[in-house]
Amino acid sequence: MYDYELTLIGASEWARDDSGNYIPKETQTTVLCDLKSVTRSEFYSAAQAGLNPEQVFEINGFEYNGETEVEFLGERYSVIRTYRTSYETIELTCERKAKHGEKSGTTTE
Repeated sequence: MYDYELTLIGASEWARDDSGNYIPKETQTTVLCDLKSVTRSEFYSAAQAGLNPEQVFEINGFEYNGETEVEFLGERYSVIRTYRTSYETIELTCERKAKHGEKSGTTTE
């Protein structure tokens, strides 16, 4: 059951900035999701590749269009892996994006 809202963030359009350069225009789509835990084996395998998976979101597969970022409860995450669990659903394994002045995977106290 999908009890949470997740914002999928992509850059499917291009716009010109003040200098005339083309820059990606961010698109946001809010979908319903379910939360899952990162498995122990997935966590350690990803850590060997320098990744830090923190959360897995399950959504309807037809709603995902290759977005590379998501936002959940005010936090931005990068999509580091997708996995289709069935014809209808897909899991997005994500790591939290570092805030300005913070290293990825660290917490502030």
